[in-house]
Amino acid sequence: QVQLQESGPGLVKPSQTLSLTCSVSGGSITISSTSWSWIRQPPGKGLEWMGVIRKDGSTSYVPSLQSRTSISRDTSKNQLSLQLSSVTPEDTAVYYCARGVATIDVWGQGTQVTVSS
Repeated sequence: QVQLQESGPGLVKPSQTLSLTCSVSGGSITISSTSWSWIRQPPGKGLEWMGVIRKDGSTSYVPSLQSRTSISRDTSKNQLSLQLSSVTPEDTAVYYCARGVATIDVWGQGTQVTVSS
């Protein structure tokens, strides 16, 4: 049974880079045709898909965040990473890693990130 666990700093200052890690257990991140997404939910708003990394390592991002977002992986550690640069208070949200893209079948529990000075 695949499980996902996000980790990273809960507080980031404006203009800095937000860096999160998603540790995957119970299965390899490169197995079959699995893709892995990062999704966030700002307070009082809906879910926002941020981007994906596919089995072959290619990535895609939502256009509104593409210039500031980078998703990568460390296959030796079975981990995914998210970096979001030049953050503002509007980037305050619960951040999730998840398995899938159009259909998400496994979610991490999410990690709260607050952008504040």
